[in-house]
Amino acid sequence: MKKFLREFKEFAMRGNMLDLAVGVIIGGAFQKIVSSLVGDVISPFLGLFGGKDFSHLLWKIGEVEIKYGAFLTALIDFVIMAFIIFLLVKSINKLMTIGAKKKDEEPAAPTTKTCPYCKSEIAIDATRCPHCTSELN
Repeated sequence: MKKFLREFKEFAMRGNMLDLAVGVIIGGAFQKIVSSLVGDVISPFLGLFGGKDFSHLLWKIGEVEIKYGAFLTALIDFVIMAFIIFLLVKSINKLMTIGAKKKDEEPAAPTTKTCPYCKSEIAIDATRCPHCTSELN
C-alpha cells in the first residue's frame, strides 16, 4: 500500500500534471471572461444590426418541443467565441515573437574556413590543414 501511495504521489506531483491542473483552472476562468464578452458585449451589439434572437424558435412535434433556436444561438456563440480566442492567441503570439526577432537577426560567427590549398573545410582557428598538412596563415 505504501508503494502504491508513493507511486501515486510521484505521478500527481509530476511537472506535467501540475501544468495541466493550472491550465484547466485558468481555462475555466478564461471561459467565463470570453462567455461574458460574447453574451454581454458582442451578441447585443450584433443584435443591433441583425435584430434577431433565435433562442425562442422551436419546432413542436406532438408533445415534444425541438428548440432549434437555442441550438442556433449556441452555435453562433461558439463561432464568435472561437474567433475571439483566435484573435487573442494570434495577438499574444505576435507579442511573444517581438523580442525573439532581435536575437535571430544577429548572424552567428563562422566556425569553419576553407583550406586555400586542398579546399577542405577546416576549423577557423586551425594553423595546419588536417587533410593536406599545409601550414596556414
